[in-house]
Formats: sequence, structure tokens, C-alpha cells
Amino acid sequence: MNIICWSLRLVIFIVLNGKSKKIMKIFDVYPRWNIEPVKASGCKIYDRDGVEYLDFYGGHAVISIGHSHPKYVAKITEQLNNIGFYSNSVRIPLQDEYAEKLGKASGYPDYSLFMVNSGAEANENALKLAAFHNNRNKVVAFHHSFHGRTSAAVRVTDNLKYQASINRNLEVVFLPLNDIQAVEETLRKKDVSSVIIEGIQGIGGIVVPEPEFLQQLSAVCRETGTVLILDEIQSGYGRTGKFFAHQYAGIRPDIITIAKGMGNGFPVSGMLIAPQFKAVSGELGTTFGGNHLACAAAIAVLEVMKEERLVENAAEIGEYLIGELKKIPQIKEVRGRGLMIGMEFAEPIKELRNNLLFGEKIFTGVTGTHVFRLLPPLSLSKELADEFLKRLNKVV
Repeated sequence: MNIICWSLRLVIFIVLNGKSKKIMKIFDVYPRWNIEPVKASGCKIYDRDGVEYLDFYGGHAVISIGHSHPKYVAKITEQLNNIGFYSNSVRIPLQDEYAEKLGKASGYPDYSLFMVNSGAEANENALKLAAFHNNRNKVVAFHHSFHGRTSAAVRVTDNLKYQASINRNLEVVFLPLNDIQAVEETLRKKDVSSVIIEGIQGIGGIVVPEPEFLQQLSAVCRETGTVLILDEIQSGYGRTGKFFAHQYAGIRPDIITIAKGMGNGFPVSGMLIAPQFKAVSGELGTTFGGNHLACAAAIAVLEVMKEERLVENAAEIGEYLIGELKKIPQIKEVRGRGLMIGMEFAEPIKELRNNLLFGEKIFTGVTGTHVFRLLPPLSLSKELADEFLKRLNKVV
């Protein structure tokens, strides 16, 4: 009888203990496809079942030199075998090596570099540095802009649903893109600290600022002592066929923010800062920014881009893709430069995107309800571009 009672108590204990057991889960803010990538190479991704996908999105334009590039993998592995991280309280010569290579590759050898970890953090520091520089508080941004989700970066993003009440203290004026008269009227008051603008609006629909507008914007910023911040987080790093999208307009911004393709998947970002800005100890800081692994990743990316002429490839293949896409009658408009391409349809594209993903095995991005974003690796070949066009034509 005692054995039966003991056994019953044990069963009750196990059941009750099992009911009270808690397992931490991911905070569910992302809609996710039921696809689990486990391997990737070049412009292709493979899921856990071995199914192959064409990657025409690059994980939000992050994959620049292609997935799992052997030089990139080797450089990070070698660095990790030596030292993976220490803070900016010590000398990190890799930062100097990377800055020198970046200056040469980008055409900005006279600028300084400050490294952080994400695009939003780069924009956050750019807005802060501008305010330190001219001691003004107001910012001008543009309709349909996106600059990140941290406090100031999300405030200059033209989407209220991303902003909490705590984000709305910064005074921001949103103006129409390409409307230089509206900009001039606002800046002539000389109370604006900075103007922040994307090289090409990404989430806004792959909308390209007019070169003449950028030239006039640069001029009025200089005249009024306003800092011009060029957000090249998505449009930079060779994606448009030049190192930066704003270089099509021949201007030199005061601050350029970079991220995404900079690390080919490793979290790294930064600001290129014009010579007129003075570095003041304590004004900016970061724990992880510019660490050994981040620098190794960023150096590998620049070396591969140079060796494989990926900026030139983005220009060539992008021009070809855009030309071929314009021949498809179902597409209302094709926008963009290089391998930053928007395809706008007259009808909502949700079903079409699902057909491309689950039927034709192609990853693409979207913005809004009618526009595809194509952001493949800069290493995309003409053969894979043709394969994409073939599969796209099957479903449109």
C-alpha cells in the first residue's frame, strides 16, 4: 500500500512540475515564412530539405559579395583563431587598415571613419554629430523615408506606426522628395541642424532622387550651415554601380552612413565624416563597433569587391536586368540603379510574390503592396539573371 501511495505521489509531482515548466520564446514581432535556410553559396540558398532558392533579396541588401565567399570565411576564421573581440580601449590596427582601404575604394580618402554596429546606430550618431557641430536641434527628412528604428533614427523615418511616444520629441520637418523650393524655404531660417536623405529610397519604393535636386540640396546646405547626411545604408557599397548612389550627382555630403553590404552579413556599420568635423573625446562611443571580427569581415568584403570587380558587375548586370524587366508588359514601372531595382505592378503583388517564393523558389523583397525590391548579391551572373527572368515570366 505504501508503494502504491508513493508511486501516486510521484506521478502527481511529475505532472504538476511539468505543467509549471516555462520555456523562453522569441518575442513574436516578425512574420516568418516556413522556410529554414541551412546553407548558402554565392547567390543561392538551401533549406533543411535541400531545396535550392535563388536569392534576389540578399537578406535586406546585406549580402554583397555572395553567401559564404571562401575568402570572407577564411579571413573571419583566421581572425577568430587569433582574437575575436576587445573594446576600443586598446589599439586595433585592423581599424586603420580598413579605413585606408575604404577611403580608396569609396573616393573619400580625406574623410574620417567612425564604426558602429547597425544602420540605425550609424544614423543615430550622424544626427548627434551634426547637432554637436552646429548646436541646432531641428532635422529635415523626406516623405516615405526610412532611416532605422532607434530613437532619433525612427523619428526621421516617415512612418508613425514605427514610433512610440518617447520617440517624438525630436523636431522633424518632412518635405517632398525632389522639391528644392520647400527645402530652401525651410533651411533659410538657419535653425535646422541636418538634412538626412537616402541615396535611393528603399522601403519608400526604390525612388531615386533627381541628380539636380541633390546638387541644389548640397549647395543650400553649405550656404545655411546645415549638415547634409547621406544615408547610403542600403544604396551604398557598390549596389547601384557606383560605390555610393549620391556619386551619380557628383556631390560630397558632410556625413555618409554605411551598413548592410559592408560586412556581408556580419553586423558592422559606420559613418564617413568630412574634414571640417572635429573629434571630441566622449562625444561618440561604442562597445562593439570596430571590433576585430567586424574589421576582418569588412576588409574581406572590400578586397573581394576589388578583386572581382563587383561594383562594375553591379552596374553591368543591373543595366541588363532593368532593360529586360522593362520589356515585361505586366510591370507598370521599373526603377532603380545597378542591383537596387524596384518593379511596380498595377495590382497587389502578394500572391505573385508567394508564387515566386514557393513555386519558383526565388527570394525577393517588397515595399508596400505593389512594389518588388530586387537586391541580389553584387556577384550576380548574367546566367542567374536570365534564370530569374525566365521564372518571373512564368508567373506574371
